[in-house]
Amino acid sequence: MTTAAPTTRLGDRFRHAFRGHPAGVAIITALGRTGPVGITSSSVASVSADPAVLGFSLQSLRGSAAEIGSARSLLVHLLTADNLALARRFATSDTDRFGVGTAWSPLDSGEPLLEGTGTVLRCSPLTRTEVGSALVVTAAVDEVRDAASLAAPLVYQDRAYHCVSAWTVLP
Repeated sequence: MTTAAPTTRLGDRFRHAFRGHPAGVAIITALGRTGPVGITSSSVASVSADPAVLGFSLQSLRGSAAEIGSARSLLVHLLTADNLALARRFATSDTDRFGVGTAWSPLDSGEPLLEGTGTVLRCSPLTRTEVGSALVVTAAVDEVRDAASLAAPLVYQDRAYHCVSAWTVLP
């Protein structure tokens, strides 16, 4: 008697589980070798408050993601619902992300600052660890801009963007 192979691999089940788990949306920008680079990310997470450290993963080590993965400094823009078009633009391959329609300016340190986003964190990478096909980056937070932003956050869940417009505090 032979046993049938599982119809669903663990990786597929894992991806399906996280499709239902909402995640905040951010855009990570850096100064690349030939100019500004940026990507949309739903993997940014707080690692430590003291010292202030965050982490994120890059699923590809090509193009903008590769440049962000090797950058000496970067900006993490925590997006609000008003930034939906920006999130989509930076999630699309083969587009001029910093072209007409994207309001940005370089900081004195060179990183491209996107205008009109929520809180922005200026960071210095601490570690880069390859895990499977991903690169996991931890970064020290050197500066926090507009930490008081309480605009409705943009989240990603089940392959779609959502707005968290009302907060209900549960007992």
